[in-house]
Amino acid sequence: MNYHVKNINLASEGKLRTEWANQSMPVLNIIRNRFARQKPLRGVRIAACLHVTTETASLMDTLKAGGATVTLCASNPLSTQDEVAAYLAKDLKIPVFAIKGESNKIYYQHINSALDIKPQITMDDGADLVSTLHSKRKGLIARIIGGTEETTTGLIRLRQMAEKGVLRYPIIAVNDADTKHFFDNRYGTGQSTVDGIIRATNRLLAGSTFVVSGYGWCGRGAAMRAKGMGANVVVTEVSPLRALEAVMDGYRVMPIGEAARVGDIFCTLTGDISIIRKEHFLRMKDGAIVANSGHFNVELDLEGLKKIAKKRRKIREFVEEYTLKNGKRINVLGEGRLVNLAAAEGHPSSVMDMSFANQALAVEYLVKEGKKLDKKVYPVPPRIDKDIARAKLKAMGVRIDTLTQEQKNYLASWEMGT
Repeated sequence: MNYHVKNINLASEGKLRTEWANQSMPVLNIIRNRFARQKPLRGVRIAACLHVTTETASLMDTLKAGGATVTLCASNPLSTQDEVAAYLAKDLKIPVFAIKGESNKIYYQHINSALDIKPQITMDDGADLVSTLHSKRKGLIARIIGGTEETTTGLIRLRQMAEKGVLRYPIIAVNDADTKHFFDNRYGTGQSTVDGIIRATNRLLAGSTFVVSGYGWCGRGAAMRAKGMGANVVVTEVSPLRALEAVMDGYRVMPIGEAARVGDIFCTLTGDISIIRKEHFLRMKDGAIVANSGHFNVELDLEGLKKIAKKRRKIREFVEEYTLKNGKRINVLGEGRLVNLAAAEGHPSSVMDMSFANQALAVEYLVKEGKKLDKKVYPVPPRIDKDIARAKLKAMGVRIDTLTQEQKNYLASWEMGT
C-alpha cells in the first residue's frame, strides 16, 4: 500500500486519540454499524481531501465499513495530525498522503497521489481536489459520479465553476446542511478558533479588543466565544445585513481600517482575499496578534507584511513576530493558516459527528442517485438533514413533541383561519 506520512510509528497514539473522539460521535457510529451490515458503498472508489484529524479518521473508517476503497490527503498544509495519519495508514490500511507542515509543492503532490485511485466519488474541503481534477487530471473526470464539499470557501469556488459551465460533475453542498453550518461553523469554529489563539499565545482575552472580520456562521461563533471570555468584540463586514445583525447582537461594527487602530487580537473568517492588508498592519498597536480561521491563508496579506517588516522571528511555536520599520511588532499565528487546526485540534468531535454524518450519507445518496443529477451544486436532501438531527437528539437523551393529526391538517390547509 502506498502512503506518505511523517512517522508510521505514531499509529498507536493516533488510535487512542481516535477512540477518544469516537466516544463523542454517536450518529456516525450508528451509520458505520449500518454501513458494515448493508455495504451500500461496495466497490466504490473515493478520493478525500480533508483535514486529517481524529474525526476524519472516524469518517474514513465509516466509508471503508460501507465497502468503499478510500484514499485521503490533507486539505491544508498545517491541519494534519501526524499520529492520526499514521493510524489510518498502519491500522486501517487506508492510503494517506499528509504531513503537518508540508510544502505547497508536496501538498499538491499528495492531492495527485490521492487521485491516482481513479475515484468515482470526490470528497473535498476547500475544492482543491476538484480544481486539480478540472485543471491537471481531466482524464479522470469521465468516471466520476459526483462529489461533496465541506466548506464555505469551497462552495464559493464550485458555484463559480457551475455558473461558468465548467463544473463537470454534480456536487453536494454538505457545508449548507443545517446540521452542518448551524453547529459546525458556529459552535465548532467558534470554540476551536478561540482555543487555537489561546494555545498559541497564552494571552488573556478578558478586557482585550477582539476584532472579527466576517460575520457569517463562523464569524458569529468566534465573536460569541470571544465575548463569552470577556473580550470587547469588534466586527468588520461588507454585507449591510450581516453588519446590522452584528450590531443587534451587541457588537461594535466599523471598517477594518478603523478597527486596525483599536484591536489587540484580529481574526479573519471571510473566505475572501486580502482582508487585512499592509496599510492595516501599519496602523496596528505594538504587539497586535493576527490570526486567520478562514480556509486559506490568503485572507492575510502576508507578502505585504513582509515588505514593511525589517525583521521577523519565531517567538513561540505557532507565533511569528514581524518587526515593522516603524518599530511596532505584529504577531502572526500559524503562518496565517487555519488557527484552529494549525495551533489546536480543530472542531470538537461532537459537532463533527453531524458534519461527517452528512458526508457519509451524502456519499451514499450520490452512489444511488448521482448519475441522474446535472453538473451543478445541490443541497443535502432535507430528509438526511432531519434524520441526522433526530439521531443527534436521541443520542443526547433529548425528546421533542410530534404534531397531532389536527395540527398537520391545519398546516396543510388554507381554509382554516382564526
